Amino acid sequence: AFLGNIKNAYINNPNLENLLFDPFFKKAVEDAQDSWRHVVSQAVLLGIPTPAFSTALAFYDGYRHERLPANLLQSQRDYFGAHTFRYLKEYIDNDHPSGDVHVNWTGEGGN
Repeated sequence: AFLGNIKNAYINNPNLENLLFDPFFKKAVEDAQDSWRHVVSQAVLLGIPTPAFSTALAFYDGYRHERLPANLLQSQRDYFGAHTFRYLKEYIDNDHPSGDVHVNWTGEGGN
């Protein structure tokens, strides 16, 4: 039956990017979300590893957000290796350029 739901999702939308966008699966995950969070949080409190449950929950939470804290990771990579990061337009003032930039964080290295 479950595989039939997957098949139906792709029959209804052959270009479906992710099963979470199918109405059946979207509702199923939304309905189970509170219990899922409870299980993961109790496991953490009890020191029981649940790598599949907790990683899947983190993926689900990340997939639902338009903006994630990855820019912090980019700035840390820029500090250690000049990889650049992106200033987000809503957080910059006129003194900062927009787009991808590299910052000379310590004042001792190159630009």
